[in-house]
Amino acid sequence: MKNYQKINNLIGLTLFVVAACVYLLTMEPTVSFWDCGEFIAASYKLQVGHQPGAPLFLMIGKLFSLLAIGNTAKIAYWMNFSSVIFSAATVTFLYWSITMIASKVQKSGDTTLSNLSVFSAGIIGALAFTFSDTFWFSAVEAEVYSLSMLFTAIVFWAALKWERNLDNRWLVLIAFVIGLSIGVHLLSLLAIPAIVLIYYFKKTAKVTIPGILKAIGVAAVIWITVQYIVVQYLVLMAAKLDIFFVNTLGLAFGTGALSFILLTIAALSYGIHYSIKKKNY
Repeated sequence: MKNYQKINNLIGLTLFVVAACVYLLTMEPTVSFWDCGEFIAASYKLQVGHQPGAPLFLMIGKLFSLLAIGNTAKIAYWMNFSSVIFSAATVTFLYWSITMIASKVQKSGDTTLSNLSVFSAGIIGALAFTFSDTFWFSAVEAEVYSLSMLFTAIVFWAALKWERNLDNRWLVLIAFVIGLSIGVHLLSLLAIPAIVLIYYFKKTAKVTIPGILKAIGVAAVIWITVQYIVVQYLVLMAAKLDIFFVNTLGLAFGTGALSFILLTIAALSYGIHYSIKKKNY
């Protein structure tokens, strides 16, 4: 079949429209139960929600709340609408992930029948997920789970794209998206073991049980580092340094936190420069 990639992209976008229409027709018209009211209010006023705060979700929610054009009665509606868009996009990326996996079995591009099998697998899988109870439930209200699922879907899709062409820019994108997702929900961290195993299977000439166990161990170390050191202790260190600067050195409030941020940026910049200089990328 000619134009396989164009057809695959078109089907993915069509599924986006289908999912968006379904979710829009069943969307909550106003505030629903659970944390939705808190998220809507916090987004509208750009305040801090319950721990851990979901700052990125609240800022994006603020953008959608502006669509109310000053009508406060419609703020909840447009915040719920954001989940519709995020969830529909998740369905699209899921479809593309399924077709990439299915194409390994059917060898897409060989025959029309094999391509139809790949497309069918993607469509069935994506639509089954579209109408699944838990996902549909979070797709129609202002909750963090829809955007979190989108980030997770993008991360796994990007991992499959890397596995296909071994372009390390996909790994950079994965790290960036996981970093963004921390400002929404920590669900994307669960994709780290899968990404490490994909990397291991692709880069290792001979797969062994000890090698798989080592890869799982590396994944655990990465996950623990991000979960505890990056997410929790970096912020704590900034707070402690700020307290030291203010209470001990008598400097202005926020000086310590700003200094910590600048030191972190400097360390990351040096690491990037060193990596490029040594061609360790």
